Amino acid sequence: MSYGDPNNPYGAPQGQPQQQQPGYGYPQNQGQAPGYGYPQAPPVSPYGGPAAPTTMPGSVSAARVMMWVIVGLQVVAVVILGIGAAAINAAKNDATVQENAALQDLVGDSTGLIWGYVVFGLAWMVFAAVLATKFKSGGNGARVTIMVFAIITAVLGIYPFVIVGLVHTVLAILVAVFVGNANGKAWFNRPKH
Repeated sequence: MSYGDPNNPYGAPQGQPQQQQPGYGYPQNQGQAPGYGYPQAPPVSPYGGPAAPTTMPGSVSAARVMMWVIVGLQVVAVVILGIGAAAINAAKNDATVQENAALQDLVGDSTGLIWGYVVFGLAWMVFAAVLATKFKSGGNGARVTIMVFAIITAVLGIYPFVIVGLVHTVLAILVAVFVGNANGKAWFNRPKH
């Protein structure tokens, strides 16, 4: 049906010129303001998906900072455990303690265990530092490794080191969440130039 048809009940009345009505939701008799209308589409990569981020997202950057905090906490723990192991070793060689056989057995066994913790803490600290440096240039393999590291750190923070490991546990859970979310995936899967 056209409005020009004289038998159209919805057309303009005969004898009156048809006026153009503004569309619904459009301003009347105003010029278009700058920036008015639909927002610009996000940039698209040449591969058809959304463009890769050019700057590190805030959550990924926060995860990197938390990894460096974990490294710092590991340094403190290694120093404290090393000093403790050295002090126990020195006490074991003290002449006043050498007569007590039960104390010598306890001190002798615990020294080796504490030195084992020192070596493990030092290796874990170096591994955390290497992973913290991979946030800028690492790919999806680095992302998966960081997530596995964070999950193991959270579990180790719960079991052997309950009180001291609570901070490690919270930081490690946050690192795993921030690296594992969509922003982390987009950051670590971006094309490297």
